Amino acid sequence: MRAVSCLQGELSVVDLPDPRPAAGQLLLAVSRCGICGSDLHARLHADELDGVAKSIGYNDSMRSDTPVVLGHEFCGEVIETGPKTGKEFRPGTTVVSFPLMRAGGSIHLTGLSPHAPGAYAERVIAEASLSFAVPNGLDVGTAALTEPMAVALHAVRRSEIGRRDTAIVIGCGPVGLAIICHLKAMGVDKIVASDFSPGRRALAARCGAQVVVDPSNGSPYDHLGKGVITGAQDLYELAVGSMEKIRKLPGWNHLYRVADKLGAAGPKRPVIFECVGVPGMIENIAANAPLASRVVVAGVCMEPDRLRPALAGIKEIDLRFVFGYTPLEFRDTLHMLADGKIDAAPMVTGTVGLDGVAAAFTALGDPERHAKILIDPRSAAVDV
Repeated sequence: MRAVSCLQGELSVVDLPDPRPAAGQLLLAVSRCGICGSDLHARLHADELDGVAKSIGYNDSMRSDTPVVLGHEFCGEVIETGPKTGKEFRPGTTVVSFPLMRAGGSIHLTGLSPHAPGAYAERVIAEASLSFAVPNGLDVGTAALTEPMAVALHAVRRSEIGRRDTAIVIGCGPVGLAIICHLKAMGVDKIVASDFSPGRRALAARCGAQVVVDPSNGSPYDHLGKGVITGAQDLYELAVGSMEKIRKLPGWNHLYRVADKLGAAGPKRPVIFECVGVPGMIENIAANAPLASRVVVAGVCMEPDRLRPALAGIKEIDLRFVFGYTPLEFRDTLHMLADGKIDAAPMVTGTVGLDGVAAAFTALGDPERHAKILIDPRSAAVDV
């Protein structure tokens, strides 16, 4: 089969033996595979990725000196089943699959390990237990977005955002756009999106952001409305002024407890999604965000970074890091796409064949041209 191999940061089309499914596995003919931002990072920072993986006990991540077939955002058609797969996935069934697979006695990250070749190829192996039939005749291009949209769903759920909250999305690449789609679907009152790129700001508006901000001309925090606190004096005035009023009431401490339980005793806080993943972004948010902000870090930064813990502590910044999703979130995302509850169509800006993957990686460096490019192994397209 034909596939795109990554070695020493270079992408090339190679011929590889067709894979064969083991027990409990499916062999898929790849219909579409998305190019993920983590693929862009992994191509250039494979050794850093390997170091991080080893630190959490995974010793089989991709490295720059070992060829790897990338691709973990895929949709495909079942063409062969291994032993003990049951009858749920008959040949011809279109599926999406959670990108983990068994090989060599271990479990590996599909498309990010030499032991689990990904879907930048004509064929890919998937675990039947982690695969889901595509419902409602959903088109394969949209179905292939299940994985990145599941990443966004996980980030939104981890944020514990409510409909009456204000969301700020910093960075409107594919991750930020996917998060905006989910925030819109759940009915969040106000979504503010910030990006230097006019093209990405336009996509953010199409995905559901009510306010789009060019950070070179303004701050997303200027659109939060009343109730937020940005400085120490305002916080102290809230504390002293409130107590001067409430202490005049009998049973003031009981009233205070009720207000505290309802979340009304402190300053209003936005929920901020960091979707850039470059050094300095977390520190920048900690320095400029209102007090008590909740920050969900969804951007993947492959380099060391610095943060002033005292600043984040004084401002009581709630910092949460997210990665991946659960199998249930993956399944739920597929059905949300199929039922029309989320609209991810604006994210897809191009499609190429295997021979066009290297050019697509280059094109994705221009935020005015592209957000998400899909690979169609059957296509001859080389330009996007």
